[in-house]
Amino acid sequence: MALNHVRSLKIAMNSMEPMRMIGSRTYAAGKAKKGSKGGGASDAPKVSSLSKEIKATTVVGANILKEGTDPKIRPDSEYPDWLWHLLDKRAALSELQRKEAEDLPIEDLKRYVKLDNRARIKENNSVRAKN
Repeated sequence: MALNHVRSLKIAMNSMEPMRMIGSRTYAAGKAKKGSKGGGASDAPKVSSLSKEIKATTVVGANILKEGTDPKIRPDSEYPDWLWHLLDKRAALSELQRKEAEDLPIEDLKRYVKLDNRARIKENNSVRAKN
């Protein structure tokens, strides 16, 4: 890469317009923000160029292939049941500790064991780091 750059500079030096060739540099399109974190007039919400119909029927931006298209949204019945429970709130370690182990469902019991192990490991690591 550096060798190619040196060769291009040698060619530019031998040409008729060396200063214009060497001194030219291109930048990305658009203006760069100058030192402000926001609150300017340029931070206005951008209007989407996609129609509402396309947004309602496709998953915009989910395509990862160069020549592919965005996938269509299917009816809820075509998705697996577990998908609808991914965002459900789960009990924290302190809540699980307050309950009796015999009363917990198997999923909560597994979660309790995992969170308890994680807490003990963190505690052991902090004790060892102090020594």
